[in-house]
Amino acid sequence: MPVVLRDAWTTVVPGPEDRHGPLPPLMLTLTVVTGLVDAFSYLTLGHVFVANMTGNVVFSGFALAGAPGFSLTASLAALAAFATGALLGGRAAHRAQAHRGRLLHRALLLETVLVAAAYVTALTADPSHAAAARFPLIVLLGLAMGVQNAAARALAVPDLTTTVLTLTITGIASDSRIAGGPGSRAGRRVVSAAAMFLGALVGALAVLHGQQSLPLLLAALLLAAATATAFTLTRSDRPWTRS
Repeated sequence: MPVVLRDAWTTVVPGPEDRHGPLPPLMLTLTVVTGLVDAFSYLTLGHVFVANMTGNVVFSGFALAGAPGFSLTASLAALAAFATGALLGGRAAHRAQAHRGRLLHRALLLETVLVAAAYVTALTADPSHAAAARFPLIVLLGLAMGVQNAAARALAVPDLTTTVLTLTITGIASDSRIAGGPGSRAGRRVVSAAAMFLGALVGALAVLHGQQSLPLLLAALLLAAATATAFTLTRSDRPWTRS
């Protein structure tokens, strides 16, 4: 089996002795969630991301320059909510006592509640006052993505950050054999990028051709499944559970 395909397979279906245990497929699930919620936020809440904070920093500059279609208030709200969520996620990580299964489960519980609340908010918003729900949705989703990003940082599964692909794509190219590198983990990196692409594609199709709140429902269902899976890991004492 080619190295790239083997890397991809062991990311989706890790072996029993994998250094990170069952975490890689769960991180891929969260990467799909990122694509779903950013598709929703960008396409329905204006030019704002709830997971990609680099984009919001750039959008803030665009807004200050007077570029049409960009809101400085929305970008700053997303940044503030994300930072607050990261603070909450960091506290959960430090209280998990270095057990990665417990850390992930606590973060996923909070994230699931936040995304589910955002779905209910989007679903029940009065169409004639849709703008009134914009900032509550930005805050709820920004908090959720901040929690997720803090958990991913604490878990530190290589190339599976769940929200950022810049370094992942850089690694595919710069570590390739063509560049003179070892070509390691290319399959994992490709799968990570594909997971976010899939989430964004499905989210955009749902917004453009279905119900605008559908990406949030799909994200909440994926998170609920991941939370249930993570719960089964909280009592494990396998080597992967230790930071």
